[in-house]
Amino acid sequence: MIVLAGDVGGTQTRLALFEVDGTDLIPLIEKNYSSSAFPTFDLIIKDFIAIENFEAGSICIGIAGPVRNGICETTNLPWSIDIQKIARTASIDRAVLINDLVANAWGIQALSTGDFAVINPGQSSTGGNACIISAGTGLGQAGMFWDSIQYRPYASEGGHCGFSATTDQDFRLLKFLQHRYGHVSWERIVSGMGIVNIFEFLINDYGIATPNWFVEHQQQGDPAAAISQHFSDCKVSAETIKLFTHFYAVETANLALKTMATGGVYIGGGIAPKLLEHLQTPFFYESFIAKGRMSNLLTDMPLKVILNDQTALYGSALCGANLNS
Repeated sequence: MIVLAGDVGGTQTRLALFEVDGTDLIPLIEKNYSSSAFPTFDLIIKDFIAIENFEAGSICIGIAGPVRNGICETTNLPWSIDIQKIARTASIDRAVLINDLVANAWGIQALSTGDFAVINPGQSSTGGNACIISAGTGLGQAGMFWDSIQYRPYASEGGHCGFSATTDQDFRLLKFLQHRYGHVSWERIVSGMGIVNIFEFLINDYGIATPNWFVEHQQQGDPAAAISQHFSDCKVSAETIKLFTHFYAVETANLALKTMATGGVYIGGGIAPKLLEHLQTPFFYESFIAKGRMSNLLTDMPLKVILNDQTALYGSALCGANLNS
């Protein structure tokens, strides 16, 4: 089976042709696009299928946003994607549009041991639900229901649920962001924009001047990365990353409990590998298991960071290969 697979994110869009045999994937062609450089996703598809000798039996696109009836109004892009329209453009009959975290969940089965950093091995057991959370441009979440034979990924928009403050500082952060956004979701805090939001809150909370380097990177378009880079020489940056790490752990645990993820908790997305040293600290894990009477349950759950940034693309290929005719 030859599958046209896609991974559409707020920052980058990846398209690839794979030959799929079970969970074995042979990449044939791959192209990466800057999402913001294209006014519509259709233009990206047209560019890709213009490749000489293009041929595919099915198409599966993973997209960052809620998918309903094969259509997605993207959360962090001004796009509307209709999979049937895309299928007609590509002249492919078998087509499906799935949430990007569902794609990531599908892709886990194509990974090897070296594609994970283990934070907690937990209690290995066959079966049991699993879940995945991914902070990047936004905050994606998905569950994996265990049907006694295999995992069946399902979508969630849990990242848009309301942030829950517990400390005095948390409540000040909540008030600060409510003034800015109104509804304050977990995505406003656990994401690339979240790192910036936390940093700007701390600057305001301490009543200090914004560093010149931060202003410069804001203008260049990558302030979150700059905050991480200044971890060792800027106290506000260091506290920002510490708070972000804490909140990432808290929301990961929230998802793990809601899905009863005894089969495994996976952390994906572009931020986790970059902040891996912070996620591997006792501070992160202690924040993860700090759920009172449910702490022992969380301790038993395997907790892993996905290091392979192709996981969603692999998952789209596997899902596309498993479509019914």
